[in-house]
Amino acid sequence: MKFTHLLACLLICSPVMAGQQTWITNVKLVSPEKLDRIETGSVLIEDERIVRVERGAGAQAPKGATRIDGHGYYLTPGLIDSHVHLIAVPGMSFEQSERTRAMSDAYFAQMPRSYLYYGYTTVIDLAAGSREFIDRVKAMPRHPDIYDCGPPLVMANGYPMTFLPPEVRFKAFSNFIYDPAQKDRIPSQYKPEDYTPAKGVARVKADHAICLKTHFERGFGSQHDLPVMSPETYAEVRRLATQEKLVLITHGNSLEAQTFAVNGGADVLAHGLWNWGPLNKATELPDEIKRLLDQIVERKIGFQPTMQVLYGLRAYVDPDYLKTPALAKLLPPDMLAWFKTPEGNWFKEEVAEDGASDEAARQGLEAPLRRQRQVVAYLAGKNANFLFGSDTPSSPTYGNVPGLNGYLEMRNLHQAGLSLEQVFKAATISNARAFHLDTDLGSIEPGKLANLVLMKESPLRDIRAYDSIDTVWVRGKPAARDSLAVGR
Repeated sequence: MKFTHLLACLLICSPVMAGQQTWITNVKLVSPEKLDRIETGSVLIEDERIVRVERGAGAQAPKGATRIDGHGYYLTPGLIDSHVHLIAVPGMSFEQSERTRAMSDAYFAQMPRSYLYYGYTTVIDLAAGSREFIDRVKAMPRHPDIYDCGPPLVMANGYPMTFLPPEVRFKAFSNFIYDPAQKDRIPSQYKPEDYTPAKGVARVKADHAICLKTHFERGFGSQHDLPVMSPETYAEVRRLATQEKLVLITHGNSLEAQTFAVNGGADVLAHGLWNWGPLNKATELPDEIKRLLDQIVERKIGFQPTMQVLYGLRAYVDPDYLKTPALAKLLPPDMLAWFKTPEGNWFKEEVAEDGASDEAARQGLEAPLRRQRQVVAYLAGKNANFLFGSDTPSSPTYGNVPGLNGYLEMRNLHQAGLSLEQVFKAATISNARAFHLDTDLGSIEPGKLANLVLMKESPLRDIRAYDSIDTVWVRGKPAARDSLAVGR
């Protein structure tokens, strides 16, 4: 039977039952631990897991197993996006998403399917703002596997809580570190002894997180004096994270921030390095930055370039972005139409400051993009420990749509200097290892979860393969790509 017809029947006629086996055969296996052996083979799925992998032709399907012929296709592990923010709506402030509840609810119903549409079968939320919301997404019929860092550990009145009014920020970011120097700016009901690094890490651990998110951000725009952790405080957080077996992740895109995090022993840097501070005007990569990058390589610190942070802002001065065909498959029609209205373009004022023209705004973003590309190219040449993370959405921009944002990030990384092999590993086994998920994820091996992606093209031949997806499996349950689009 033809593959597509068989899969359609599998999806419609017979849900995956306990003990049911699926035999995917005659398919080219692309797994990161065996990239020197891209060969035809077969994979047996039973319930949620891979139970058998056969390389070469001639293996026989077990009796009673549903047989899927993947002739001419490529089977890869499910992709992992290790930097998402599920509760945020692209292109909307939190106030707007509350005010337009029907529109935002339609977005949230589609959002997990949009990640699957581009093969992201696992996502890691680095700042889970609401356990109830995460659980709600997990209860949806089709969604990626979701892991998270629990509530981020922030400095009182620092980034990112400073973007909220004082009367609500301590409730929204309740896992903060009490700073005695700010006693007059912290409501009296919050006692210093309850907001220590130890109490903050304990809250994250109690929330069943796998990682701990911290920040070193003095601010941007009109803000440049936000409070940040001292080296001593960060050292205490590092010690506690190790004790609780939490991956320590630090937000920071500046030379100062990443130097601080590297010196403090961060496991993962959650952004690329596009703010060189006093070295911003340098056209070549300065030696001081090379020395820092060499430490990142030597210590095997996970590096998430998050290039779509800047490209996502540039969407507001790109006249063709909202015409991208994929958007109609990933966003509710009312939301896509709203983005094309003056109200839906509200965030453009943040991108084109002081009424700057679109061309001036594009030019203003080119310098940090150029610096970011230079850093990525240098690290790629040293085979750094890249971790794929899209930071979706990085801000209230409609340029960071789930699924598509990841695909665009992959294209940007490849154009900046990562080989196709480096991109593939960053989104599979490297992410799995960095977040201690490699027992279950990251490769096609017996015993691992049956999170798989079937592509029409090889991801080791063309970056566009990630847009040639035919089918995804999450814990053994298949979904045809077309069934994941809006309205399906």
